[in-house]
Amino acid sequence: MTRLTRADLDALPSYVPGRSVADLARELGIAEAIKLASNEVPFGPLPGVVEAVAASMLGSHRYPDMGVVELRDKLADRYAVAADRVVTGCGSVALAEHLIRATSLPGDEVVYAWRSFEAYPIITATAGATSVRVPNTAAHGHDLPAIAAAITDRTRVVIVCNPNNPTGTSVGRAELDRFLDDVPSDVLVVLDEAYREFVTDEQVPDALTTYGDRPNVAVLRTLSKAWGLAGLRIGFLVAQPEVAAAVRKVVTPFSTSLVAQAAAIAALDQEDEVRRRCALVIAERDRVTEAVRKLGVDVPTSQANFVWLPLTDRAAAFAAACEQRGVIVRAFQGDGVRVTIGTPEENDAFLSAAEVALA
Repeated sequence: MTRLTRADLDALPSYVPGRSVADLARELGIAEAIKLASNEVPFGPLPGVVEAVAASMLGSHRYPDMGVVELRDKLADRYAVAADRVVTGCGSVALAEHLIRATSLPGDEVVYAWRSFEAYPIITATAGATSVRVPNTAAHGHDLPAIAAAITDRTRVVIVCNPNNPTGTSVGRAELDRFLDDVPSDVLVVLDEAYREFVTDEQVPDALTTYGDRPNVAVLRTLSKAWGLAGLRIGFLVAQPEVAAAVRKVVTPFSTSLVAQAAAIAALDQEDEVRRRCALVIAERDRVTEAVRKLGVDVPTSQANFVWLPLTDRAAAFAAACEQRGVIVRAFQGDGVRVTIGTPEENDAFLSAAEVALA
């Protein structure tokens, strides 16, 4: 049979979403399972979002504003950047893909830490570029000197996930300053800050304010996490105008939907509520971290809305044991398990499952 698709994609793993809570509940014969696998926030839509979405549906027979002008301007004002530097898209992961498409050709290289966000190998391969994975440190964080050393004449993009998904670790300003000074000016550094709102360590810089003016830096943010819009898929990037303009050329037309635009505009009016919710997540993150450490797991300090259990070869068995107790977590076999911070009750259920799984 004649092959119709790219052979190189056979070796590419598919992105694995968190397991369905409904499926697990049916399997176990319980009323409801708990999902702590997808880094969602557990508090429901922000005030005003549902109403904005409902109102936007009256125009759902029309295409959305392809320029996303109202939302773009609101983001520019919120983050104190020029509007021509802002690009929106279907989540920050889509914008990362667009950045690679706008910068890289087959044979070019994209350098990133590993383990890091599991979409990076996928979006690199789909652009025909080559992944260069640099192992994390023994403390589960980015090895920035090694990443800098991995840059070659073929490197077009370097991705730094800060805080890192799935380990929750972060790099501080001094280390990042040295790294950015070492990166050649013709290499784009993408600072992925999907979890920025959960950062409490003052040594971890806000890339928009600290590095946003560097010519070869692009910053990714999302409204899927702290802003509670995971189901509507919207993120944005801030880069220099020429980089932003190139990304707009490769963005799928109308991919920022009418509903997503309306929801994001409403959500951005709720900054105080977002801060309140993030504080609740942070307090629970610290509690869960200490509780798991008492169970004998060397959990690194997280600056995100999840914690990392470096269980290596025990990861899959641990996740399976949690599922048998109605709690879905995310296993990366051979490396560890990522557990999203939920409500106090959900976290208690996880801790009870973890105690049994680790016994």
